[in-house]
Amino acid sequence: MERNNKLGQSIDFEQSFAYGRKALQYMLDKRSAATPKNYDLWYTYASGNNRTLIKEVNEIIAVKGKIDQPDLDRIHEEYLCPCKGSAAVGKIGVQIGGEIDQIMAMLEAATGKTTEYGESLGTVSEQLDSSNDETSLATIVESLMSTTHEMQENNRQLEHRLKESKEQISDLNDNLEAVRTESRTDQLTGIANRKYFDEELSSKIEEAESSGEELCLLIGDIDFFKKFNDTFGHQTGDQVLKLVAQALDASVKGRDLAARYGGEEFAVVLPNTSLQSAVSVGDHIRKVVMAKELIKKSTGENLGTITMSFGAARFHRGDTPDEIINRADACLYAAKRGGRNCVKCETDPGIDFEMKVA
Repeated sequence: MERNNKLGQSIDFEQSFAYGRKALQYMLDKRSAATPKNYDLWYTYASGNNRTLIKEVNEIIAVKGKIDQPDLDRIHEEYLCPCKGSAAVGKIGVQIGGEIDQIMAMLEAATGKTTEYGESLGTVSEQLDSSNDETSLATIVESLMSTTHEMQENNRQLEHRLKESKEQISDLNDNLEAVRTESRTDQLTGIANRKYFDEELSSKIEEAESSGEELCLLIGDIDFFKKFNDTFGHQTGDQVLKLVAQALDASVKGRDLAARYGGEEFAVVLPNTSLQSAVSVGDHIRKVVMAKELIKKSTGENLGTITMSFGAARFHRGDTPDEIINRADACLYAAKRGGRNCVKCETDPGIDFEMKVA
C-alpha cells in the first residue's frame, strides 16, 4: 500500500517498516542509546534521504571507528532538529521506544520459556530411560503433551503480539515521516520550504559532482509583489503566492524540486537538466503564471495579471551551494534590470556576477 505525502513522495508500508528495522539494527551495531533522537537520526540514515547527514556519519565512523553520543547529538541538532515538529518527533520516538521495550521483554520471556521447555525435555528423557511400567510411561507422556501445548500457546501469543507491534511501529513510522514532511513543507504554499531546498540542493550538488551529470538552478521572483500587497492586502497576496507555487509544482517532474525560497522568491532544483532546458522551464512557468486571471473573491474585482522574473544557473565542478545560488541571483537581478517578466541565464551577455539581487 502506498500513500503520497505533501511533497509528492510515496510512503510504502513495508518500506517504512524496513527503514525502522534498519534503524534499530544500526542502533544496536553502533551501540547508540535507545533514545527518540537517536532513532530519528538512524531512521533518516537508513532511508537514504539526507546525503549530507549520511556522509558526515560515515566520515566520523571512518576516522574514529565508532560514533559517540556527542556526535549523534550534534548531527541531529544540525540536520534534523527544526523547532517546528521536534516535539512531535520526540513524542513519536518515545512511543516507538516503548514498543521496542515491550518487544525486547517478550523476546526475553520467550527465551526463558524455551529454556524451561528444553530442561523439561531433558527431564522427560531421563524419566523415560528409567521407566519400567505402562502407568508411569503414560504419566510422563501426559506431562510432555501438557508442556508442549503450553509452549505452543506461548508461541502463538508471542507471534500475535509481535504482529501487533509490527503494525504499531509501522504506523508510528508513518507518523514520524508525516511530521518530517511537515517540517520540510512551506505551510502557506504547500511546496518545499527553504530548509528542504537547502538539503536537496546540497544533495544534488554532491550527486552531480560524483556522476558528472548536469544540474541547474532557477530562482524566480514575483514582479512588483510589494506594490501588489500594499494595494490589495496581504490575504490577496497570499493567494498569489499559492497560485505561483501551484504553477511551479505543476511544471516540475521526477527528481526536480520546487520550493519557496523566501518571501515572494521561489526556487527550482533541476537535476540532469541542461542550462537551455532550465531556461525553457523558467519560461514555461512564467507564461503559466502570466496567463492566470486574478479575481478577488470578496468583490469579484479583476486584479489583472502577475508576472515573474527568473535567473538560471548551472552547476560547475567544485561549486558550493552558495556559488550556484549567487550566480542564479545575479541572473535574476539582470532579468529585473532588463524589464522583468523574462528569464536570464549565466551565459547571457551583461550579467554582473558581483551584484546582488535588490
